[in-house]
Amino acid sequence: MPGAYSLGVDTFTVDELPAYVPSGSGEHGYARIEKRGLSTMHLVDRMAAELGCPAREIGYAGLKDRHATTRQWFSFPSTVDLDAIERLAIEGVDVLEVGRHGNKLKLGHLRGNRFTVDVVCDVDLIDDARTNLEDLAVRGVPNYFGPQRFGSGGRNLEKGLRILLGNPARARRRMRKPLLRLLLSSVQSEAFNRVLAARVDDCDEVRAGDVAYLHANGACFLVEDALRERVRCSRFEISPSGPLPGPKCLEAAGAQRDLEASVLAELGIEPAAFRPFASNPGERRPLRARLTEPLAEPVAGGVRLGFTLNRGSFATTVLAELFDDPPWVEDDEED
Repeated sequence: MPGAYSLGVDTFTVDELPAYVPSGSGEHGYARIEKRGLSTMHLVDRMAAELGCPAREIGYAGLKDRHATTRQWFSFPSTVDLDAIERLAIEGVDVLEVGRHGNKLKLGHLRGNRFTVDVVCDVDLIDDARTNLEDLAVRGVPNYFGPQRFGSGGRNLEKGLRILLGNPARARRRMRKPLLRLLLSSVQSEAFNRVLAARVDDCDEVRAGDVAYLHANGACFLVEDALRERVRCSRFEISPSGPLPGPKCLEAAGAQRDLEASVLAELGIEPAAFRPFASNPGERRPLRARLTEPLAEPVAGGVRLGFTLNRGSFATTVLAELFDDPPWVEDDEED
């Protein structure tokens, strides 16, 4: 599908699907906030300054794109009054609702995200967009990390590699934990993307030696009998996985193990390089993502696309499957 313009704040929206909503009681304040033109981490810093609390005490479930209108939940320590949260006056930010809950919001405390994207294109392409989205809902989307993970010009990846090949103790002392985790995850993400690129034509099929990912609960197991497991794979119960390298990442076998080892060698690192960093212990990630609730409808000047992805999957990967020239912009985060 050619002919799309770049996306912007007014054409790209993200609604976080929380794992739970505030119970109404507890020591932590919760707020659902809409932001435009700010990354999640930049917003956290701004709110911390406004509310007079340490940024590390503000919790969030996932990182959201700066070049979008996004709605997500944040948690605040007991020292912050709910009225003060409601009165936040930050350009591009609206507080939609507040409440209380018993625990701090942490990374991963979400079910997924609902994306809506308005794309400028020929109205005749709407049927193609609808057909392609429905096809992706059946077979899955190659689960690449989007360019947001690597920073503008890939700077996050460069910094992450320098940390792994340099002085880990010094990095832990001098860097904020969220930033350190983000930079190291860019290296893990690059390793995963390279493995997926080599397997993209059969990322919806399991092979002997794969580590299969069970979508129901995230459990992983080594595939020994591929024929037996292919039925479950066709039903989207399991998928082949790739590595986010680290000491806790389950090792594949055979040809898949060799592929993953060659990717790490290309990057000049070993799984043990992540051992000093408890924030990035390693894990497996499915090579394909589940897309649900596909939508394609006409709007002025083009088409509105809608779809839901599980946490950790990127809207830009869906756009890359739909467009010859994907209408994305580089940013420093999204999750």
